[in-house]
Amino acid sequence: MASQQETDQQVNEGPVVDDEGYVVDTEDCEARELAHRERGTSRPITVVGNPVLHKECADVTEFDDALASLIDDMFASQRTAEGVGLAANQIGVDLKVFVYDCPDDDGNRHTGYICNPVLEELPSELRVLDDSNEGCLSVPTAYAELARPDYAVVRGQDRFGNPVKIRGNGYFARCLQHETDHLYGYLYIDRLSKRDRKDALKQMAEGTPRYPVVPND
Repeated sequence: MASQQETDQQVNEGPVVDDEGYVVDTEDCEARELAHRERGTSRPITVVGNPVLHKECADVTEFDDALASLIDDMFASQRTAEGVGLAANQIGVDLKVFVYDCPDDDGNRHTGYICNPVLEELPSELRVLDDSNEGCLSVPTAYAELARPDYAVVRGQDRFGNPVKIRGNGYFARCLQHETDHLYGYLYIDRLSKRDRKDALKQMAEGTPRYPVVPND
């Protein structure tokens, strides 16, 4: 287990990466998530229909204290909403950043963030589809089956602009794909059939969010 000083160093100086450039995101998850969250302020969640969710977000070009504060706020907002991933536009910010605190199918907890993510195209031998249920904080109380590859790799940058990669399987792979989609203007319901999308929106209309949301005018 890392000391508090080592945890603070990871939060303040960027994530640890392995020899292949992949973020080491399964160690000291509780302490790192708490460090971000305690500095952040929880914000309400934008929901389907808000324009910021339906267009590609701007690239992160300023790797400054404002970006670090945004990441902290995103961790705080994610915890309030009891989510496993959160994109910046889900709290109304037009920037390509997402955070996550999500298990994989092997029971490992992954906690971290990435700026300017790009999803790698998988070779055909790695494209095994999983059609599990999917939900979204921006489509509260709705769920639908959606086939996605059960392995994913995302390339991007840390909050200092250094190149990083994240990889995951199962549920965590779904999270990486889902959050990257958000930053390019896609909700998971945009990948559904018309019938399933209509059903998801009906579920949302009939449900009550368990967290604060931004009402659409």
